[in-house]
Amino acid sequence: MITYIDQIPLEGKRVFIRVDFNVPTDGAGVITDDTRIRAALPTIQYALDHDAKVILASHRGRPKGEVNPKFSLKPVAEHLAGLLGRDVVLPEDCVGDAVKKLSLDLQPGQVMLLENLRFHSEETKNDSDFSKQLAGLAEVYINDAFGTAHRAHASTAGMVPFVAIKGAGFLMRREIEALSPLLKNPEKPFIAILGGAKVSDKIGVIDNLMNLCQQFLIGGGMSFTFLAAKGVSIGKSLVETEKIHAARRILERAETRGIRIRLPLDHVIAEACEASATPKVTEDRSIPEGMMGLDIGPKTIAAYSDSIALAKTIFWNGPMGVFEIPAFAKGTNAVAQAVASAKATSVIGGGDSVAAVTQSGLADKIGHISTGGGASLEFLEGKTLPGIAALEQ
Repeated sequence: MITYIDQIPLEGKRVFIRVDFNVPTDGAGVITDDTRIRAALPTIQYALDHDAKVILASHRGRPKGEVNPKFSLKPVAEHLAGLLGRDVVLPEDCVGDAVKKLSLDLQPGQVMLLENLRFHSEETKNDSDFSKQLAGLAEVYINDAFGTAHRAHASTAGMVPFVAIKGAGFLMRREIEALSPLLKNPEKPFIAILGGAKVSDKIGVIDNLMNLCQQFLIGGGMSFTFLAAKGVSIGKSLVETEKIHAARRILERAETRGIRIRLPLDHVIAEACEASATPKVTEDRSIPEGMMGLDIGPKTIAAYSDSIALAKTIFWNGPMGVFEIPAFAKGTNAVAQAVASAKATSVIGGGDSVAAVTQSGLADKIGHISTGGGASLEFLEGKTLPGIAALEQ
């Protein structure tokens, strides 16, 4: 059982909140999407409203265990200060004597954001001494970073046993409460829409959801590995040759169990994946030599939209095409529209699907949009997530 932040006395205590502030910035260091910062605000604000001394910690980017100003949390601290309407202290490091002193000097209602955890390789190695140093900063540990819950790192798992009081934040609770019902008696028909580049990222999810789903709608680059497994010509489309056998096994298993795995009926194709390319629509599933599939075609959009309209539970992860280029975004946008219009419990599982649905302007019509791509997939694979397991009493 997990204890949540609103079940823990926080007054006057140093509260370490693991957040996910891994946000993108432009060339000038200005944050271009603050969704993850805003998602953590309810938990942070709750702690402040209850006179906690708040210590926030996050990674950003992949600095590979070295200090790299490009991945500093300085722009995040400045942005967060504006959102909270109060100062945010940013030390030069996340551990060490100076940071320990700052933590002990914090007053109720004050906020400190530690510098990038991944400036230390010990974070991703889940080093015990580093974990103890982080734990020594606080009296209460709260994990509100679902996006990193599938990582057994020092700040998500290693430090937790060394803090007396532990729990999860509101964002983590929302994720667990939205995703858990998909694995426990979801209302039927339950449809999984899976896209994106790689079959390898989705094999575990397909295997586990085959026990629950009645239908899979496959699009994106991963569909070409399945089509290749069926002997369909795919031109020079993206394919994971080493996964063709796994795709064939999935198709055979689904057939014996009466589960429909639907693949594109037609495609939007071009000679290259470029904005300047001239898109064409195929007559059927096959793609001519020298051409590549970059989106699902109109027949597929119609067929998939009809299936989605009948669903009672929907999980979607991965775009239907190269949605970043307008000429190849129609399939993804149409699926977003269909999911938004469906009278169903709908969950979108992080990553590019979130960017796509946000771009389409339909985010507020979706039941739940997960903040964790990899974490939501591993959760639905039925795996134990280290960041959640560490909190369970």
